[in-house]
Amino acid sequence: MTDALLQTHWDVIVIGTGIGGGTAGRALAEAGLKTLFLEKGPAGYRAERTALSHEVFLPEARLTRGFWPGQIVARQNGTESRFFGPLGAGVGGSSVFYAATLERPEPHDLDDSPEKPHPTGGWPVSFDAFAPYIERAERLYHISGDPHAPGQDHLAPARPLSPADQRIAERLRRNGHAPYALHSAIRHVDGCLGCLGKCPLPCKMDGRSAGVEPALATGNAALLDHCDVTRLRTRDAQITQIEARHHGRPVTLTARHVLLAGGAFGSPRLCLASTSEAHPKGLANSSGLVGRNLMFHLNELFALWPGTSDPAPSKAIGLRDLYHLNGQRLGMVQAMGVSASYGEIAYYLRTLIDRSALRHIPLAGELSRIPAAAAAKLLGSAKIFVGLLEDMPYAENRVLPPDPGSDDIAFTYTLHPELAARRRAFRRAISRAFRGQRRMFLNHAPDLNHGHPTGTMRFGTDPATSVLTPWGRAHDHPNLWVADAGFMPTSMGVNPSLTIAAQALRTADAIKDSLT
Repeated sequence: MTDALLQTHWDVIVIGTGIGGGTAGRALAEAGLKTLFLEKGPAGYRAERTALSHEVFLPEARLTRGFWPGQIVARQNGTESRFFGPLGAGVGGSSVFYAATLERPEPHDLDDSPEKPHPTGGWPVSFDAFAPYIERAERLYHISGDPHAPGQDHLAPARPLSPADQRIAERLRRNGHAPYALHSAIRHVDGCLGCLGKCPLPCKMDGRSAGVEPALATGNAALLDHCDVTRLRTRDAQITQIEARHHGRPVTLTARHVLLAGGAFGSPRLCLASTSEAHPKGLANSSGLVGRNLMFHLNELFALWPGTSDPAPSKAIGLRDLYHLNGQRLGMVQAMGVSASYGEIAYYLRTLIDRSALRHIPLAGELSRIPAAAAAKLLGSAKIFVGLLEDMPYAENRVLPPDPGSDDIAFTYTLHPELAARRRAFRRAISRAFRGQRRMFLNHAPDLNHGHPTGTMRFGTDPATSVLTPWGRAHDHPNLWVADAGFMPTSMGVNPSLTIAAQALRTADAIKDSLT
């Protein structure tokens, strides 16, 4: 079977199986196109339940569990740190570990007008043009939750709020705010716990359950797991060959079109590694912007005590009142779906240590157990919330070319003064919004959300200032496409997953049109 897959000339080969690759691949397979998914990690077993862990260090062990095997090497404001990021490498990518919160952006995220110019020039697609694809993605992922804008009548009803969430929401309303039930990609299935991590039940909709599995069921798609793509070959600007290692064995594959969906880290790394005499700067890189304009969200974590003994973590409340406040681009606030237990606190402290100078101290990570136990006792029944602060693109913030044979992901990032100023304003706004409720910020220093990288292969109309066309095709290559978070010219103030899925559907439509 594997040899037959390797010898087939496909209509489309999709590299990566997360939200973008899974969504686009399903749309292509359902349109009758011969589609092959390539995934670096394993397919895994549908019955397994696995949470993303920071405690697994061996690359082979990490890959077996569906975690990205290498470390993140971050040079932030001139200081280098190494740590394991919240990234997946298996069917479904990182999405199989996420909390399944899929929120649509606000119109001001995409629209740019002379009256309200976007600080980075805006998107090449208006919100009204993008909205039908957002709705298609919401239906595809079975989104439930409270409508907070016109045109969301198709959402499934939200689950009832827990007593603790009801109390938090009522206090927010008394402060003049409008909390709502978060938009969740979790179908109501008997026995569903809405858990983080891989789940054996078909309730959580992710790149695997909403993308790859339905695509394979059509009979038009196939999957090669344990397939590490190392290089793309070109002739006359066309992508002609995909070089990879399948279970360690060199293989070559061909397709009429190639769709990159390895994420805002993975896709630019592959393009930068695919240098040649014709493309000395890598593929799709005539603008020199591949890997640049790297953005994250800044996490503003805080604990909230609802004043009840409800032990369940808060996972249902969202607040958009601070999203675009007094002309400032801030972001939304949402429950994280985790409780302030010893395990979560120890994980967080260990992550902070790995990103700091303390990582050089022997057993520093083990010493985090003592303050974690003390913090768990102090926080008790607290619920954990996060504010997602919008980041802006700067060309010097970028993913670096990969070292040959290494799975480490290296990037350099400078936190600009305007971001630091907006962060201070965001924290003040959060404190005002939640006044009257016992609360405590959990991070003092800026905390980049390494699970939300975006912007490294931005789309636009001008080949000199963008990598992709508005439909996701590389300006430089007529049969190379991208459907992951790299396309985004701004990070917006929400989780990027739903926006990635919507753009993946747009890109799939464009590929179908080009083939028919």
